[in-house]
Amino acid sequence: MTNQPKKIILDCDPGHDDAIAMLLAHGNPNIELLAVTTVVGNQTLEKVTRNALSVARIANITHIPFAAGAVRPLVRNVEIAPDIHGDSGLDGPVLPEPAIQLDSRHAIDLIIDTIMAHPPKTITLVPTGGLTNIAMAARKEPKIVERVKEVVLMGGGYHVGNWSAVAEFNIKIDPEAAHIVFNEKWPVTMVGLDLTHQALATPEVIEKISAIKTKPATFVLEMLEFFGKMYKQAQGFTYPPVHDPCAVAYVINPDLIKTRRVPVDIELTGTLTLGMTVADFRFPVDETCHTQVATKLDHAGFWDLIVDALQRIGEVNV
Repeated sequence: MTNQPKKIILDCDPGHDDAIAMLLAHGNPNIELLAVTTVVGNQTLEKVTRNALSVARIANITHIPFAAGAVRPLVRNVEIAPDIHGDSGLDGPVLPEPAIQLDSRHAIDLIIDTIMAHPPKTITLVPTGGLTNIAMAARKEPKIVERVKEVVLMGGGYHVGNWSAVAEFNIKIDPEAAHIVFNEKWPVTMVGLDLTHQALATPEVIEKISAIKTKPATFVLEMLEFFGKMYKQAQGFTYPPVHDPCAVAYVINPDLIKTRRVPVDIELTGTLTLGMTVADFRFPVDETCHTQVATKLDHAGFWDLIVDALQRIGEVNV
């Protein structure tokens, strides 16, 4: 029996690290990227959607639908992150004009239609932005919850925050959506800051990507240069952590990321702790616990996946 590629829907808000996640999903032979959906987050929906379509052109992703989703969180006002991602959401490189058209469906309908059209337990949802689209899809068509194989999300942190002392950006900007996603009974793997802060773009990494010498690889280098400067200014990192591809990497090869099964819930009412992903490590858990958190990254193995994906994408005429 041959190993079939793992089918995923990437729900994102590009964003420098979302763009790398998209390139990894497209370039890895063990992933079948079925659709890309966008959600307000790192920048406005209009900007992140244009960014997604520009990345599609850079990597020659032409065979799948792209759809725009939620323009704002379920309840709260829009919060964006220009201090990390710039005014466009993807500052640094010069982005080409998109070459493909958006799907006419709203992202939540594309998500629902895709899941319902495939056999149960064959599609993994990989959200790397706020969880608004995923929550809305689960509420609009509850049948998807039992059909989804797993939700592997970049968000949260069991011991660390970045948008507040204890809350991570993707969760904090729409905590009600996160509460819905974490409390549905599908399997959830939280790839949070505790893990992604290990995914640093070190000089050795930059050197390997530089050696590829293709337009997509140069695009990644330009993104990392800008991203690195902004991260150093905003959060004091010597080398930038590349969050979102970690979720895709877990789907490709779970052995690269150690996890621990623990109950996780979302704080919705705390004055200081709104959006905190509260992971309860106190007790042993049984197999009925449907949430787990990522704890330790194989740094070399992770970056090898990204380098390999960029090599497979090769030169693209942009």
